[in-house]
Amino acid sequence: MKKIIVENLKYKYPLTEELALKGLSFEVEQGEFIGIIGENGSGKSTLCQALTGLVPNFFKGAYGGRVLVDGLEVSKTSISELSVKVGIVFQNPFTQVTGSKLTVYEEIAFGLENMGLSREEMIERIDYSLKLLNIYKFKDRNPFDLSGGQMQRMAIASIIAMKPDIIVLDEPTSQLDPQGSEEVFKAVYDLSKEGMTVIMVEHKIEKIAQYSDRVMLLYNGEIVNFDKPVKIFSRDDLRKYGVKEPAFTEICRNLNIKNPNTGYYPITLNEAYDLVVNNNGE
Repeated sequence: MKKIIVENLKYKYPLTEELALKGLSFEVEQGEFIGIIGENGSGKSTLCQALTGLVPNFFKGAYGGRVLVDGLEVSKTSISELSVKVGIVFQNPFTQVTGSKLTVYEEIAFGLENMGLSREEMIERIDYSLKLLNIYKFKDRNPFDLSGGQMQRMAIASIIAMKPDIIVLDEPTSQLDPQGSEEVFKAVYDLSKEGMTVIMVEHKIEKIAQYSDRVMLLYNGEIVNFDKPVKIFSRDDLRKYGVKEPAFTEICRNLNIKNPNTGYYPITLNEAYDLVVNNNGE
């Protein structure tokens, strides 16, 4: 089932000359984990905003094409209506904290209060999201007493508690340590296996390679390639677009070690290890 359909999407911010998005077209199935990569200024964040209705409903500008999210045409649907279908997590968690709640528990409850849920359902959702992101122990703490990484996990938990069909994450692990990053990737990966569609912009290439079903490579507002991670990260011209391959892939590329069955370089540590061991054993 197609959850996202994008047709010839074009967008230009006010008071600018160049298009930020230049005729993007693609489709995303329910339950897919899509990684989006590209250098700064390639259009990643603008695309996230277009998928959630912030473009063009909040950020005005020249807009063309069509974006359908779970059957709703974004440009003709209010942000409040879209927020039930799709949630967004920004890079800076301070942009998502209400500032009106005294505890982490109350902060996550904020988005549920206007959904007409029973008290029992709200408690169940809040507890689930807190435990999923490993921050249940902070539930009684003031949100502004959290570290940056803990606050980001709280922001993600607040979106997950609302159970949107689609979650868009714009560099959600930029303020997290390696353990926190792994927890976030694992959590959203598990959600995708349960049917939630995940769109994640990230610079942590190794994680994108490990967890994504497909990867979109953006450059200068255009889609260069949209395919399986192994095909994207085996491209010989990847660095031309401001992106490095995973470290494991780079090592095997330098050693000219490829998967003999596919012809592609390995993109995860386990794949690289297996191929290096087999290669040395031959």
